[in-house]
Parts: sequence; C-alpha cells; structure tokens
Amino acid sequence: MYAIVEISGRQFKVEKKQKLFVNRLDTQEGKKVSFEKVLMVNDGTKSSVGTPNVSGAQVDAKVLKHLKSDKVIVFKKKRRKGYKVRNGHRQAITEIEISDILTGVSKKAAPAKKEAKKAAPVKKDAKKAAPVKKEAKKAASKKDKQDLTKLSVAALKEMAKSKGVTGISSMKKADLIKALS
Repeated sequence: MYAIVEISGRQFKVEKKQKLFVNRLDTQEGKKVSFEKVLMVNDGTKSSVGTPNVSGAQVDAKVLKHLKSDKVIVFKKKRRKGYKVRNGHRQAITEIEISDILTGVSKKAAPAKKEAKKAAPVKKDAKKAAPVKKEAKKAASKKDKQDLTKLSVAALKEMAKSKGVTGISSMKKADLIKALS
C-alpha cells in the first residue's frame, strides 16, 4: 500500500514504515504529525485519485529528528573582471517515519457536514436581511438627491435639463441647487 502526499509544498510517494527527509516541519522531535493533503492512495487492488485530495484519507507520521542537509556550494564568477563569490548553503530538514496510511472517512469530516447543515439556516437569515439592505440603499439614494453640493455643475445642469428647468446656461451652482430642490 502506498500514497502520494503533499508535505510542505512537495509531493512524496510514501509507504508504511518508510523514513524520508522533508523540509523543516514546525513540530517537536518525537511528536506525531498527520497530513490530510493525500493526492492518491493505492492499496494493491484499487487506487483512489483525489480531485485534488482524496476525501477521508490521511497519512500519519512521527518526527524523528531535525537536522541540516548536505552543504551545497554556490560559486559565482565573472571572467576577466576579478569577481568571485563562494557561498555555502545547508537546508533545514526534518526526518520523519510514516506510521500509518488511513483511507477511511476521518472523524473530522463528519462534524464538518453537521456544521454545513447548521450554516443553512444562517443563509435564510441573510435573505431576510436583504430587504433591509434595499431600504438602506433607498435611504442613501434620497440622501444623494438631497446632497447636490457634491455633484459637479455639468451634472447639475443635466439634471435640471431633464426636469425641464429653463435658463440653466446662466445659472451658477448655488442657483442650480435651489432650482432642483
């Protein structure tokens, strides 16, 4: 039995009792860790491929130790310029041992469905709150109609023209506001 798991941004093919090195995990040595991002599970007879994850699948592992990987030398040089730089880098890694590959429905998935059912009545409350929003929009549009000082002179002239006010070409902003209100 094997599984393909995403651990800290990288994908690994893991089997039970397998030891592997992954990027540094934020877990103490000796503690157990579980990974829910299982992309594929194969138990010898059938395989389950997730879209993107297999639902209910989980891989449990134990953190053995934290260490640094082998040194990688980074050497930069520009020819005929006298430029040479030599740097070393050691990546922080964690050694883990896969303890179990679970394919059944996990206990965490069942409460999530119950929470989804509880969330449905909240949506009904949101629909009831929608008319309040419409009333608020109407009140806001009335305020916008009353507060004509924020509009430009050109916009005020267009509004006056649509209402049939005469002599708008010689009017100033204050006169236009008086004529419209």
